Amino acid sequence: MAEETHALTASEYITHHLQHLQNTKQTGIIDFSVINYDSVAVGLLLGLLALFVLWSAARKASSGVPGRFQAAVEILVEMVDHQAKAIIHNAESRRFIAPLGLTVFVWIFLMNFMDMLPVDLLPAIWAGVYGAAGHDPGHAYLRVVPTADLSTTLGLALAVLLLRFWYSVKIKGAGGWAHELVSAPFGTSKHLLPALILGLINLLMQIIEYVANTVSHGMRLFGNMYAGELVFMLIALMGGAAALSLSGVLLPVGHIIAGTIWTLFHILVISLQAFIFMMLALIYLGQAHNAH
Repeated sequence: MAEETHALTASEYITHHLQHLQNTKQTGIIDFSVINYDSVAVGLLLGLLALFVLWSAARKASSGVPGRFQAAVEILVEMVDHQAKAIIHNAESRRFIAPLGLTVFVWIFLMNFMDMLPVDLLPAIWAGVYGAAGHDPGHAYLRVVPTADLSTTLGLALAVLLLRFWYSVKIKGAGGWAHELVSAPFGTSKHLLPALILGLINLLMQIIEYVANTVSHGMRLFGNMYAGELVFMLIALMGGAAALSLSGVLLPVGHIIAGTIWTLFHILVISLQAFIFMMLALIYLGQAHNAH
């Protein structure tokens, strides 16, 4: 006798969609043995797409009247270049940091934009492929918004932190940066014991600042995209309930209205979050150039 199909409850539906395609089951809040294959694959593909888009714009650029695509990319380039010049006054550093900021903005925008796709579209396609391979499609997990994965956003924030260290050493020298770590923000003393005490306090404050900046940098992007993903799931559940309902039209109408309003609003959210992450990256790298 064939097994009866079990319709997912609302909580089971959300839990299923929040499960990553992983190499192993996560056993704790922090588990470095876990690799989220979906975030890695989608993030890399969108990173290549971002590079291709920027390369295409550079290759097709002309001095004549620009087309819409060239004009849009030029607006982005001018926006990032203006922000970079206002924050980082070292022209040599800007030659790398400004293009980096542009790439980060486009890449994060594309990763955020995956949240605009229908919630069940790509997971349903993956479930079909997974089932065709002889596996249980009910265990086909796939999350397609890399920035709704904390490992992705903290990884990006950690990369910015490493660049901060690199520019701190490059601009100030190893000795100059080391002196800054033990002399700011409370200064130092000419006497040995007070100098040691202040040095330890300053170093502790510097470590706290670096950790807090990095964690908040990644958590801000993750929190907004994770919340947006949950809202889309709740709206999708409204549509599912409407499909099962045999009476009334308020739920289907509410599903359409809520989905449309949230989608339009979320366009602003994904753009703003990409801009904020880029701006914080520029600010943190600018701080590496400034002496306390």
